[in-house]
Amino acid sequence: MPTERLFQRIAPPAGSAGAATVTIEFNGAPLRVPAQCSVAAALLASGVTRFRNSPVSGAPRAPYCMMGVCFECLMEIDGEPSRQSCLVTVREGMRVRTQDGARTLPLPPVQIDHAEEVEHG
Repeated sequence: MPTERLFQRIAPPAGSAGAATVTIEFNGAPLRVPAQCSVAAALLASGVTRFRNSPVSGAPRAPYCMMGVCFECLMEIDGEPSRQSCLVTVREGMRVRTQDGARTLPLPPVQIDHAEEVEHG
């Protein structure tokens, strides 16, 4: 198992002004991340290794495919759970949270057909 980060930001070319950054809120704390990339890429470049926990075992999970196929990078972004962070572009002031477990889905209201009760009654 590797002990070093697998994703590292490539240094800007010599003589350039450097890479632009933005500040986001990550799990309630400010974090300065690279701009103009996906939330997943920005967090990986900043050293974040846990994006969510498995709803089955609780094991930490991180991005795998970086193109929206695997769903390993699900996070809560600006209050919306289960967003694929590899498909969302990072922006100034964004609120990002680690997603713990499975997303809860609201159930649709149950409608009872009283006419059916009378027929079978």
